[in-house]
This record gives sequence, structure tokens and C-alpha cells, in this order.
Amino acid sequence: MSNTQKFSLSMRLFHWAMAALIISMLAAGLLMVRSLEPWQLTILTVHKAFGVVAAVLVIARLVNRFFHQIPALPNDLSNLQKFVAQAAHWLLYLLLFAMPISGYLMQYFAARPADVFGWFRLPAALNVDIQTYALFRELHGWLALALVALVALHIAAALHHHFIRKDNVLKSML
Repeated sequence: MSNTQKFSLSMRLFHWAMAALIISMLAAGLLMVRSLEPWQLTILTVHKAFGVVAAVLVIARLVNRFFHQIPALPNDLSNLQKFVAQAAHWLLYLLLFAMPISGYLMQYFAARPADVFGWFRLPAALNVDIQTYALFRELHGWLALALVALVALHIAAALHHHFIRKDNVLKSML
């Protein structure tokens, strides 16, 4: 059981930076698949670059998490509620890692290299493999929907703790 009342500064910075990045990435992804506007290619290029950033950040965030204590959940939560909360957090980490991997593999099999802000390029297949591309495109879409649902649940739970239960769960991340 942890006796710390707040997440460390580094954990809070990772949390809020990734929250802004992930919400932006999900919004951009939804815009891209719904539009054929001239700006779509620009957003796709930026989306891919920030996808690489997200993959690096989630790894750094996981490493950081192992070096810091996290506040305990309220004592009056049932064991089932605590298990669901912890499982949801680990599922968020899994999705945050799987999203950029599936996105990269989708681009790889489309024979499209991923340019990362002009700093470097992730390689692409020499030839298009349309079936494997389609598989990873579909997977990327389903993972995005799962992530949207889990982020919504995460936000709802934080608001429930703050406004209904009036405990310190949300405050520990502010």
C-alpha cells in the first residue's frame, strides 16, 4: 500500500502531455478518414511523426512509472473496483503502445516510409502488400475505437471520483 498522496511531477507531466497528444492524434485520425481535403496529406504526415513520438513517450512513461510510487486508491473501494481500475490502466498502456505499432505496420506494408519531422525516416516495405496493409489498417481503426472508449471511461471515472465520491483521486494527478 502506498502512502504518497500525489503522483510525482514526472508522472503528472507524462500523463497530461500524453493526454493532449493522444486526444489530438485520435481527433486527427478521425478527420483523416472522413475527408479528402488537400490538407489531409499534411495531417497524415504529422500524425505519423507524432505516432512515433507517442511510442517513445509510452515506453519512457512505463520506465518512469517503475521508479515512482503511485498513490493508493481509496480504501473504501471494493477489491473488484480496484482490480478494474488497475486493469483499465494497464489496458491503456497496452493500447498506447499498440496504436503506433499498428499504424507503423500499416504504413510499412503500404510501402510508405514514416518521416519523423525531417529528422529520420522509418523504413517501408519495397513492395505494397495490400492484404497485410488492410489487416493493419482495420486493426488500427479498431484499436482507435477501443482507445476512445477507454479514454472516455478513464475521464468519466476521474470525474466520478472528483464530483460524486469527492475523494482525492483526480487531485493526485493535478
